[in-house]
Amino acid sequence: MNIDKLSELVLSLNADDALRLRFNKDEWRMLGSFLQQHTLRAGDVVIRYQDMDRALYLLESGTLQVYVPDGGPVRRPVAILRPGAVVGEPSLFGDTPRMAQVEAMSAVTVWALTRNRFEEMSARQPELALEFLRACGAVMAERMRLNLERGLPVA
Repeated sequence: MNIDKLSELVLSLNADDALRLRFNKDEWRMLGSFLQQHTLRAGDVVIRYQDMDRALYLLESGTLQVYVPDGGPVRRPVAILRPGAVVGEPSLFGDTPRMAQVEAMSAVTVWALTRNRFEEMSARQPELALEFLRACGAVMAERMRLNLERGLPVA
């Protein structure tokens, strides 16, 4: 598991909604022990709209497309995500269905943090979990602000 590459990508992502974790190398390695790496092909679904799964993903390589299905062939685009981005972070905060669908636009490598693994991190490494939660909350707040500016509904 090469968490160093992922940490460099997350820290270097130049986006308003970037995950700004204040971790040192040892803390990144601790975080890595709670993550599971997945490789997907172009077109694979990472997060399915309305699903109840509880995982977030950190994108190491490739590109992800986030959209909301409109019931037919039409898709309402939400975002294109680059390496270093986080997606699915609301799953840490509630038990509601997924609000969007996320698909791989190319071959991708993602690192998953499930709700169960996050709860395990909270019990074993509470300071690490608190900082991760703070950073995810900041991402959600920024994405909500951006959607409000675009006139997109947030509720």
